[in-house]
Amino acid sequence: MHLLMIGGSDAGISAALRARELDDSADVTVVVADAYPNFSICGIPYYVSGEVTHWRDLAHRTTADLEATGMGLRLDTTARRIDVGGRKLLVTSPDGTEELIGYDKLIVGTGACSARPPIGGLATLGPGDGVHLLHSMGDTFAVMRTLEQAAPASTVIIGAGYIGLEMAEALTARGLPVTQLEQLPEVLPTVDPGLGALVHEELASHGVEVLAGTAVRRVSKTEPGSPARLRVDAADAGGQQVTRLADLALVVTGVRPDTELAAAAGAALGVRGAIVVDRRMRTGLPDVLAAGDCVVTHHRLLGETYLPLGTTAHKQGRVAGENALGGDREFAGSLGTQVVKVFDQVAARTGLRDHEAAAAGFDPVTIGSGADDHKAYYPGSHRITMRVTGDRATGKLLGMQLFGHRHAEVAKRIDIAATAIFHGMTVDEVSDLDLAYTPPLGSPWEAVQMGAQSWARLVSTLGPAGATGD
Repeated sequence: MHLLMIGGSDAGISAALRARELDDSADVTVVVADAYPNFSICGIPYYVSGEVTHWRDLAHRTTADLEATGMGLRLDTTARRIDVGGRKLLVTSPDGTEELIGYDKLIVGTGACSARPPIGGLATLGPGDGVHLLHSMGDTFAVMRTLEQAAPASTVIIGAGYIGLEMAEALTARGLPVTQLEQLPEVLPTVDPGLGALVHEELASHGVEVLAGTAVRRVSKTEPGSPARLRVDAADAGGQQVTRLADLALVVTGVRPDTELAAAAGAALGVRGAIVVDRRMRTGLPDVLAAGDCVVTHHRLLGETYLPLGTTAHKQGRVAGENALGGDREFAGSLGTQVVKVFDQVAARTGLRDHEAAAAGFDPVTIGSGADDHKAYYPGSHRITMRVTGDRATGKLLGMQLFGHRHAEVAKRIDIAATAIFHGMTVDEVSDLDLAYTPPLGSPWEAVQMGAQSWARLVSTLGPAGATGD
């Protein structure tokens, strides 16, 4: 069996590892466009900040580790065309020569690439000018060259999603003044505005200038003699012009699926232009599977959507690798569980927010509450702010959002909610979970359970019309 994977990130490597686990006689080859297979893109901000001291430490596994499993790695090799009928892949080797690689099964894991927003100047400006996108190791090295060689005195970050927030912290840790511009009304728009406002406050408390509700119109070079290299022109919600000067501009406004190769071969595209796959990660093309940030995502509450996450890519790749060998495994589905650390605070979410649940046909009620992370009489307790979303008619838990101190175990607490939603539990049933307790670490009623009880208590007092608690 000759298995060929395109892409050396989460999905492609997970598929290759699973295939080698199941059949050590399988010939498994991974085509990697760069020289950095199995690197943690999520860890890039911590390398930029200096917390991760060497870029090689971002590798989940070294090249030697991967090759020791029996897989073959074709590094710095670009996939050019899939010959579906002939079951061959045309590639360009590092020396520029073209080659055809045969396969019995092909797994496409081309991932996603940075979205380039419609901002004037971005089409012509690049790293040499101090303007950077950030999604790959190559992007990372370009940012580091600017930081180390150009010695910027000021930075502007366009976008305040997960990577944008983490980079605001990373650049602040390097001693740089940071201005963060977000077009939407509040930072971290994947959580409710009230929680986003708490993230906003944390950024500001560490010196980040945050301008939410501010749309960037143009990035341009300044005139000679200016105190900075770049001029960023934007407009606030009222239409007033906002201008900032900076030596480095970082554009982190999301990603889009990288699907050109698969689409050219005839693969169908769906939500957000991602490759259509079934839950066994099969495309409509014979002997071609796909996984990761380039494919549609099965969401356990929404059905088909697009939700590029590293955790999801690992799981989908594992399913694809198993099924390429004749297995019959299904991807169980995502809930969009996410967490981000912003300086000393952490925000997390799983499942659906109120408006997402309503759009999906539920009758949602969202209740805000708070609880201590452990018994307040034991020193060092921290308050956790919660938003619990459930369905009024069935009581089913649909989503949860948390915000609290980095020592309040926010990430593990959102995992409790994710597990409950995954198994279709009601909000009330969360209180039945047998969870650990000791005063330095928790309470007899876990914080998440207290949030669930607040939801159940307040929902019982609401009338039939939809309502949202504050």
